[in-house]
Amino acid sequence: MTANGKAGAAAHTTTLDPVRLLDTQRAFDSVAADYDGPRGNNALIQRMRTTLWDTVATQLPAGSRLVDLGCGTGLDAHAFAQRGYRVLATDWSPQMVERTRARAQDPSLHGRLSVAHVGIQQLDLLDGEFDGMYSNFGPLNCAPDLPQVASQCARLLRRDGRLVFSVIGRLCPWELGHYLLRGRLRRAAVRAARGATAVGMNGHTIWTWYYFPREFYRAFAPHFDLESYRALSLCLPPPYLVDHYQRHPRLGEALGRLDDRIGGWPLLRDMGDHFLIVLRKR
Repeated sequence: MTANGKAGAAAHTTTLDPVRLLDTQRAFDSVAADYDGPRGNNALIQRMRTTLWDTVATQLPAGSRLVDLGCGTGLDAHAFAQRGYRVLATDWSPQMVERTRARAQDPSLHGRLSVAHVGIQQLDLLDGEFDGMYSNFGPLNCAPDLPQVASQCARLLRRDGRLVFSVIGRLCPWELGHYLLRGRLRRAAVRAARGATAVGMNGHTIWTWYYFPREFYRAFAPHFDLESYRALSLCLPPPYLVDHYQRHPRLGEALGRLDDRIGGWPLLRDMGDHFLIVLRKR
């Protein structure tokens, strides 16, 4: 599906708040040491991770130059470098950057993975021309000025380059049901917020913006065509409810297959814990 949609009301743009940026940085610094464990890489996360890997592989051949926006501990960047891609991994968290730099020392990568301490709001610090950019598990939800990010992505990408982003969505049926059944109405409605939302992690705050897919795309529409998008974890529970998945493995596998089948259907693709969106630079 290709859509050359015109930009409507722009996605959020706001003055950068250094206090909030540091809040988010400290939150991810605080979990970097154990982020490869269940908090950041359980079975449901890995399933979503693999979907992004496979999508990038269908869009760009091995050998392409990629930028990882919000690389975390570098699991995605390392995997792409192993597959023959040349990757520049970036993150706002110094501790996450150090974890990725350690991974980049793997001799089997033959120098294909480089790392930069650059936040998603600092892409103007990068130079060069790239074939694609990807971002997994919502770093773009932490971008305080999404149109500016879109403009910088366009500057860094070659013509016909690709963006493949996994973004936290607004409407997650599992989350709504989980919290409504427990009478936690305010928590059930957290993704409906129109501005930055304070999301707690490890005693810190991550400032987060939530999107529907086309709401997100509006920030990129001046520079990019919308190639496709699909729901992730629509039928499956979100990763923080992985215990439900592990208690019923056969049901979980069936729900995973259903996710794969219907996650790209109209209307349903606007739901799910995340959505996976593919954009092409004009």
